[in-house]
Amino acid sequence: MDDPAGASQGDGLRPSLAELVALRRNAHRLAPARRGRLGHAGSAPAPMRGRGMEYAESREYVAGDDARHIDWRVTARTGRAHTKLFQAERERLTLLVADTDPVLYFGTRVRFKSVQAARVGAIAAWLAQRQGDRLGALRGSAVEAPLPPAGGTRGVLRVLDALTRWYAQPPAEDAGLDRALEQASRLLRPGARVVVLADPGQAAAISVSRWTALAMHHEVLVMLLVDPLELAPPSAPLAFLSEGRRVLLDLDRASVREHWRERFVAPLEALQKQLASRRIQVHVVATDDASDCWLTPMPSAVVA
Repeated sequence: MDDPAGASQGDGLRPSLAELVALRRNAHRLAPARRGRLGHAGSAPAPMRGRGMEYAESREYVAGDDARHIDWRVTARTGRAHTKLFQAERERLTLLVADTDPVLYFGTRVRFKSVQAARVGAIAAWLAQRQGDRLGALRGSAVEAPLPPAGGTRGVLRVLDALTRWYAQPPAEDAGLDRALEQASRLLRPGARVVVLADPGQAAAISVSRWTALAMHHEVLVMLLVDPLELAPPSAPLAFLSEGRRVLLDLDRASVREHWRERFVAPLEALQKQLASRRIQVHVVATDDASDCWLTPMPSAVVA
């Protein structure tokens, strides 16, 4: 859960680097380090065979093979010398894709959706570091280049600094989530993990083919940031300021509440089903939720 003392919660309007750094303990407490088939923490096994630490298979011995790797059991069983091959280890890439649309810079409970996006992204970044991944990040921009992948604490801190900047206020030249995902598809190699921080409306506007292509080659997690007001408005008149005019919605009327549901709730439900059908992990995180709520229970981190 989040810090109960509130010492590192921030003001809820803009994320601070200090509060994102403090979330390290949340990710490390709730999420185990990634483990290989033998139960040892470490990097993800790559699909290639080589001189790693984890046994993969045995084949017949050929001249030049290291005699220390002879598989004596298979050799004795077959009568022909065999040598062991091991799984070569390679760091996996976790890429954070940040939606920075202006609709995220809003909130009625605890914090803005933009701040929650930064906090959820920080949890994902610390999780990636704990599991030995390299970490990169990008947003939809024609000006700012993606953050190059880097490992360790240094890599996490670079991403947290970017999230702090991106979610302090709407970037002037935001090019949209679709642009961000297009950039991501060009950078990624098969087997990467993609964590998308997005407003449901922006995620729903992405083509099905884009989501399908991502999910075919990568582990995709989509974090949908919502405000409680969007999902459960009060049954009472609600005043808004729109284009300088005060607008009053009578949410006590059934027709108005149904229109509200069609605008906010129904698209969210449809998006969840659509993404889940493509084996994409979807987590809906409200502004008043603990930023680590999506880690309970954790998706399995065991590599098959």
